[in-house]
Amino acid sequence: MDFKNQKAIYLQIAEHVMDEILSGKYPEDAKLPSVREYAAEVEVNVNTVARSFEWLQLHGIVTVRRGLGNFVALGAVEEIEALRKEEFFHEQLPELFQSMHAIGITMDEVINQFNEYETK
Repeated sequence: MDFKNQKAIYLQIAEHVMDEILSGKYPEDAKLPSVREYAAEVEVNVNTVARSFEWLQLHGIVTVRRGLGNFVALGAVEEIEALRKEEFFHEQLPELFQSMHAIGITMDEVINQFNEYETK
């Protein structure tokens, strides 16, 4: 896994797990690899993966079954989509608006481009 400098590694791992859930690799109620197995897979410290799984649990994406391990929570897909929408509206969209303003792109131009994208 390639990591970026601008975001904490444990958050990047959490995002990777969420991507795997959205792709269907780990459906809802499926068992996830153990923290040790996942750490070996992504080649990071076990504590970093443990922190990622804790973050996912805190956000209702992963549940822990004592003695059994970590499982994808029921409703995880909807929770991930909600988190991603929030990030888009509060982080990515404002940056996009700043760029649009700086180079003089109008919403009409964006809508036209979006409509062209949708018809492809």
